[in-house]
Amino acid sequence: MYGWIWRHLPGNSLVRAILSILLVLGVVYVLFQYVFPWAEPLLPFGDVTVNNGGSG
Repeated sequence: MYGWIWRHLPGNSLVRAILSILLVLGVVYVLFQYVFPWAEPLLPFGDVTVNNGGSG
């Protein structure tokens, strides 16, 4: 998959590297702005139980 993306980017190696970095940053931005906030209520991470006290 990465090879396919690399072959289809325009320019020489330097331009391709810069475009690859921009693509990765764009994907990370979309994940943090749209995907993770949408999925957060569906995940069980808020169901944490901590008991006060212990064996101390």
